[in-house]
Amino acid sequence: MPADGGVIVTGASRGIGAAIALELARRGRPVACVSRSGAAPAEAAGLTPYDCDVTDAARVREVVEDFAGRAGAVCGLVNNAGSHSAAAAVDVSAEEVSRLFEVNCVSALVCAQAARPHLASAGGTIVGIGSFFDKLGAKGSLAYSASKAALASINRTLAVEWAGDGISVLTVAPGYIHTDLNADWLASEETRAKVERRIPTGRIGDADEVGRLVAMLILEDFRFLTGETIYLDGGQGIRV
Repeated sequence: MPADGGVIVTGASRGIGAAIALELARRGRPVACVSRSGAAPAEAAGLTPYDCDVTDAARVREVVEDFAGRAGAVCGLVNNAGSHSAAAAVDVSAEEVSRLFEVNCVSALVCAQAARPHLASAGGTIVGIGSFFDKLGAKGSLAYSASKAALASINRTLAVEWAGDGISVLTVAPGYIHTDLNADWLASEETRAKVERRIPTGRIGDADEVGRLVAMLILEDFRFLTGETIYLDGGQGIRV
């Protein structure tokens, strides 16, 4: 098991990020809950909220150093912050593609670079939250899908370059997951049934399933597992 230390989770105020932060806290780890709003997902022991735009490299470094001082060490980083927008490929603007790349993958590199010295000291793990769209031709999601594929590619390179520092780097790529962010969309029985028909397991995933998987990858000794993308999608991405 990695040395004692805290875990930084970006985009932790809600959705999958909140589920990850709460699971890590439940397992006894201090958690930096990083979000633009500066809100923690709950008033629970071990959760420290930070207001931070992850595209602001200087602010990211401030947050990492402050949290490392509070926690004593940093053993994990979860790059969960991200954004999605829908547009047909013929209509999506270059500016929107650039924005999603900045938020979804460039910011993850900025956070990883800031946390690297602390993770190297602890023998820590970086987990990036990708998407199973990284290998699909999903209509209306060109910018999002491409940015998530880029995130996985960045993580593979970091895994190779930083292996000598004792740092593992992984990508967890969820499929459709119940969160407060898509609750209105999935409230339609017709929409939910249509989505569930595509999933071999016959159901949409829960955010706490992502939280448990990420916590396990960070808190158990899996350092021989690095550079991989783990798909948590009920088998949808491999269905023929």
